[in-house]
Amino acid sequence: MKGFGTDEQAIIDVLCARSNCQRQQISAKYSEELGRDLLQDLKSELSGNLENVVLGLMLPPLNYQCHHLFKAMDGFGTNERTLIEVICSQSSEQLQQIAKLYEELYNRPLVEHVCSETSGDLRRLLTLLLTTARDPPSKVDRDLAEQQAKQIFEAGEANWGTEESTFSKILTRSSFEQLELLFDEYKKLTQRAIEQALNAELSGKFYEALSAIVEYVRSPPRFFAKRLYEAMRGLGTDDSTLIRIIVSRSEVDLQNIKEEFERMYSKTLENAVKSETSGDYGRILCALIGKP
Repeated sequence: MKGFGTDEQAIIDVLCARSNCQRQQISAKYSEELGRDLLQDLKSELSGNLENVVLGLMLPPLNYQCHHLFKAMDGFGTNERTLIEVICSQSSEQLQQIAKLYEELYNRPLVEHVCSETSGDLRRLLTLLLTTARDPPSKVDRDLAEQQAKQIFEAGEANWGTEESTFSKILTRSSFEQLELLFDEYKKLTQRAIEQALNAELSGKFYEALSAIVEYVRSPPRFFAKRLYEAMRGLGTDDSTLIRIIVSRSEVDLQNIKEEFERMYSKTLENAVKSETSGDYGRILCALIGKP
């Protein structure tokens, strides 16, 4: 970054070959040795989507999630799809950590901010996720799963009208492991997948949020592969979603997401990204995707 011009490729090579923990150490050493803020220097030297990727890589993972939640609600309008993706794909422990940090960063409780930006059944569902701890993973009960399947059936397909609160209560409180059992029991009881029941009984953003929980429980890599595909499908690219998923999952399960993407769509994630991006922006995303 010194002098006239910027060696973007050097920045890409250094940052993409390191873990987030190592990048935090580099940032601290940069400040110690040069008396400068690495994040601020990167901001002044880069722009556009390349800047967004690099700054995302430099933030600790929880800070990055908080950044996207705040961005989804800041200013005019609310990006409910981002709220759904981020909140519905976290464990209770992760949500507690995110909520605590969010208030420290933005001086506002996350649940209060979410409540002020959403409404109806979606607001109630997201509030439950942020304020109610799921049962521990060790608490798995097939008899209970059978009862829950009956409750969901009676709240939806078995009767005229839908009791949305029953869906919310069960899908936000049960552990992911318990939900897998519940989905199996629902199929045995009704000969229909839980996804079919949600599609038949619910609509709008509430349906999207409950579907996100089901999809994530079924397979996190499939959940994110589908969202990456949707971000690149049709005219234009949802760069924010593309960046958020690739950066946030790069040290979690991006390799599994790559495999699932290719299995689902018969093309590699790297080739799909190359066709939708260009220049240093495309190169940095492909560097993260190709990282072993």
